[in-house]
Amino acid sequence: MNYLILFLTFLKIGAVAFGGGYAIIAFIRDECLSHGWFTEEELLNFIAVAESTPGPIAVNMATFVGSAQGGFFGSLCATVGVVLPAFVIILLIATVLTRVFKYRGVKATLNGIRPAIVALVLATALTMLLSVVFGIKNLESSPEIDYRAILVFFIIAAVSFTYSKVRKNKLSPILLILFSGVLGVLFYGV
Repeated sequence: MNYLILFLTFLKIGAVAFGGGYAIIAFIRDECLSHGWFTEEELLNFIAVAESTPGPIAVNMATFVGSAQGGFFGSLCATVGVVLPAFVIILLIATVLTRVFKYRGVKATLNGIRPAIVALVLATALTMLLSVVFGIKNLESSPEIDYRAILVFFIIAAVSFTYSKVRKNKLSPILLILFSGVLGVLFYGV
């Protein structure tokens, strides 16, 4: 595996993926599939692992993808690539922060970016839902409904909703992930 390709790919992702962790999943998905590094199903497994491990999902995904494609040095290249743009941008913003936010153009730009971030997150969620629950990988594929996945989804949603109404606060995402893992073992077997 060419380490430079991993570095440059994740450098590009880190430079253009505004909106945080969930928004970056769409970029990582597109790049990984276009390079042929993973299938859709493998990538969904990586996303599940990255989401359930400590740390930012973008860094976790870069590390996992880099490791799978190039071992230790691949994970190092991908991780540095995805982190470097944010580090440089935040460093620059921090030095001129008070002077930049007073301009209407900056405020207008940021206000324009926010809806795009929401759209990216929703598009990624919809793509994952269609792929995981309904087996729709592309426009030509016919639906293969995974009733167990639907059941896990509704159980997790019901537990989360009930807990938030009874306790007046949200259930920890960590507990929901652990609970969904237990449900996966129960419904899909070991």
